[in-house]
Amino acid sequence: MSSALYSLGRWAVRARRLVLVGWILVLGLAGGAAGLLQQGLDNQVSIPGTESQLALDRLSATFPQVSGASAQVIVVAPEGSDVYDDAMRDAVEGGVTALGDVSQVAAVTSPYDDQMPASVSDDDTATLLTIQLDGNESSVTDETKEALSDAAAALDADLPDGAEAHLGGQLFATEFPEISLVEGVGLLVAMVVLVMTLGSLIAAGLPLFNALLGVGVSMALLFAATSLGPISSTTPMLAVMLGLAVGIDYALFIVSRHREQLRDGLPVEESVARATATAGSAVVFAGLTVMIALVGLSVAGIPFLSVMGIAAAVTVGVTVIVSLTLLPALLAMAGERLRPRKRPSAASDEDDEGENRTHGAADRFFSGWVRGVTRYPAVTVALVVVALGSLALPATNLRLALPDAGVLSEDNSARVTYDLVSEKFGDGFNGPLVITGSIVTSNDPVALMEQIGDELADLPGVADVPLATPNESADTGIVQVVPTGGPTSAETEALVHEIRSLHGHFLDTYGVDLAVTGSTAVGIDVSAKLGAALLPFALLVVGLSLVLLTMVFRSIAVPIKATVGYLLSVGAAFGVITLVFENGYLAELLGVTRTGPVISFMPIVLMGVLFGLAMDYEVFLVSRIREDYVHGRGRDRARRAITTGFRGAAGVVTAAAVIMTAVFVAFVPHGDMNLKPIALGLAVGVFVDAFVVRMVLVPAVLALLGEKAWWIPRRLDAALPSFDVEGEGLAREIALADWPEPGATDAVAAEGMVVRSDAGVMAGPVTARVPQGGVLLVRGDSATQVSSVLLAMAGRLVRAGGIELDGKLKTTGLVLPERAATVRGRVAVVDASEAASGIAADEAVRRTVADRARLVVVEGTETVGDLTGRLELARALAHVQRAGVAVVVGAVGAPATDLVPAGTPVLDVGAAGDPALANGRGNEISMQEVRR
Repeated sequence: MSSALYSLGRWAVRARRLVLVGWILVLGLAGGAAGLLQQGLDNQVSIPGTESQLALDRLSATFPQVSGASAQVIVVAPEGSDVYDDAMRDAVEGGVTALGDVSQVAAVTSPYDDQMPASVSDDDTATLLTIQLDGNESSVTDETKEALSDAAAALDADLPDGAEAHLGGQLFATEFPEISLVEGVGLLVAMVVLVMTLGSLIAAGLPLFNALLGVGVSMALLFAATSLGPISSTTPMLAVMLGLAVGIDYALFIVSRHREQLRDGLPVEESVARATATAGSAVVFAGLTVMIALVGLSVAGIPFLSVMGIAAAVTVGVTVIVSLTLLPALLAMAGERLRPRKRPSAASDEDDEGENRTHGAADRFFSGWVRGVTRYPAVTVALVVVALGSLALPATNLRLALPDAGVLSEDNSARVTYDLVSEKFGDGFNGPLVITGSIVTSNDPVALMEQIGDELADLPGVADVPLATPNESADTGIVQVVPTGGPTSAETEALVHEIRSLHGHFLDTYGVDLAVTGSTAVGIDVSAKLGAALLPFALLVVGLSLVLLTMVFRSIAVPIKATVGYLLSVGAAFGVITLVFENGYLAELLGVTRTGPVISFMPIVLMGVLFGLAMDYEVFLVSRIREDYVHGRGRDRARRAITTGFRGAAGVVTAAAVIMTAVFVAFVPHGDMNLKPIALGLAVGVFVDAFVVRMVLVPAVLALLGEKAWWIPRRLDAALPSFDVEGEGLAREIALADWPEPGATDAVAAEGMVVRSDAGVMAGPVTARVPQGGVLLVRGDSATQVSSVLLAMAGRLVRAGGIELDGKLKTTGLVLPERAATVRGRVAVVDASEAASGIAADEAVRRTVADRARLVVVEGTETVGDLTGRLELARALAHVQRAGVAVVVGAVGAPATDLVPAGTPVLDVGAAGDPALANGRGNEISMQEVRR
């Protein structure tokens, strides 16, 4: 990957103007598509397949009058009067008529109508008008909502002095979140931190520009996607919050690496390419982990949550692409202006390795930090685990629910309505339950529904049963049950479970298959399904982190430590959310409008997003420590690597965490109540994960384990694919760029190449060169030896089955094993021993020309025993050579000199136990010896 990113970085530098214009064009096209296609956002939440949703779907067909969206108008009489006063009655009746005339309104209840009576409070001082609309919330137009607001305002104006009317209810229970100036504070903090970290306004501005462009493109694509299906109003805010945070962080990692390299004297173009390859590899890994976790939200099986996860994942993906293409182009445009100035006054001291180095104040601070946390590592680990475990304890009382109008701002009309309904009628009137079932077999549907209603009214937790009636065709009945508790209360949830537990009783007694539905029941079912999906999702995330980190760090202990740290960070975030939103600590300061349950999808979204962000810090910090460990020497290299690696990475990790925390915190005070707990949880989670887990717990655990921290079973190491986050492979490619000499175009170049397995050396050392169109014979007494050399040259032996490749080897100009994937596409391998099972060996060789192979490797030639077959194979090899393709032929036993031109050099890889092999000597074939 690092090699591919290196090439991408060089291209972006050379085509910088094209890249910049291209991204601006993409932004313009995406924005145009959003303007033309966008259909608006949707606040409706449903889960197909739940009891409440299935019942609601049936009601839409059999009893549409009660299945659509609804609204409420509460009318309160002036002091000393009641709703039956003549002045009140005239105004209310006029208001009911005006509301009924609004488009999409199916019916409006009235306190003066015996057939559709509106609820009246016990003291007759308030009435609750229920407005039933055609269709669900998403189908109600903005024009209808505005008309209802105008009618309610007119009613309020017509009422006697001291009376009031307010519009609210289900239709107005949620409001669309909007970006405000408060969120801009996060960007301001980010700018300040970037300037302090990078020491340059230009360098600080690049991550911000990078993030804003990525978010702009993502938002345009998201709004254009509303033409394909409903997208919740919380989705864009989550995507903006996440896009800004990761966009700034990813760019910061690349820019800081670029400036480090410029400080070391690298040319601008080379530095940009290397920064894109090294820091860019970590960005790709971090972005992929975030995206996988976000897409993993679909395991819950909830459509709106799946859309939210996919939209956020697309935002992160776009941000990664922008960081790997636009940012290198911008760095190239900035040129020498980003090169740091040397500071001759910086203090010089001796580091842990005894080398004289120059350190600034930050280096000395972080050196002291890591020495402090690793001095008594066992004590540090115990303190962190106990502290974070204690902070997570309140999360055991965390309750989840879908938000209602009670969480809106106190001056919102729907919130005023909600509070007045609770005051005048009771909390349950804000979220009545609807009990429905088929009554097609009943001979007296009216009496039947009255009996069921009376029985439900006697249940504990039921405040009132204002309605129990069949529909006009007498095939479906409904009972409206008003709980004593509010829509999100534990009492209401218990009542729903109680009614459902009586399903068998009502079926046996009345022959009615009852189901509980309504917006309150839907919310309870959504919360229950989200809660049930939390454990599978947690296992997915934990399992994913273990696998990915094992691939990156080639260790068993490091992934386990990282995963435990992530769980501690999540627990701490949940604990703080519970303290604020359930227990009310700092609630007023953070703009929490009402304490109680938090939005149902908060835990699963927070776990998914925080997983990716935690892996960011783990990769950037631990990869630097591992890099120093790999290149270090001596018995104490593991401990020295902790200090030097931490000192090298802690500064940028600190800046990234501060920026990320600031961006998330900015969404808390003025944030939407759906997003507020997520933003607070992410801010706490990022802060704890970066500054407590990664910068305290991680160094302490590594110090405690020492060399054992980097142990991995050899077979597991061989089986896992390599994810070169540190760019070691790229460093080797750069080192071998001019080997064997500048401008060399050999098909194969090997020097001291050794193929070894767990059992020992299989073949080598081998030194050979094959020019383009050249030919080489490889002979040995063992098929294993010959095949290992041939397949190594063909890029087919890369950490497979415990086999490793040492020494120098280039095939078609690419370093192996680092570029094995590309080499495999350029080299054709023909096994002559398998010719009988398919195409003849000579025909297989000829086809390689059509496949545009640059090198053809033929093994198993000793199995072609008949003279005709060998003659045809020789002709095929000559045909390949004439086409300018290099050929390497292998044979066990006698060299296959009859297959190649006379004088073709023979590379003898020896036999098992050969003294030459045991002494470490191998045959050397120079390019001059290899003739066409």
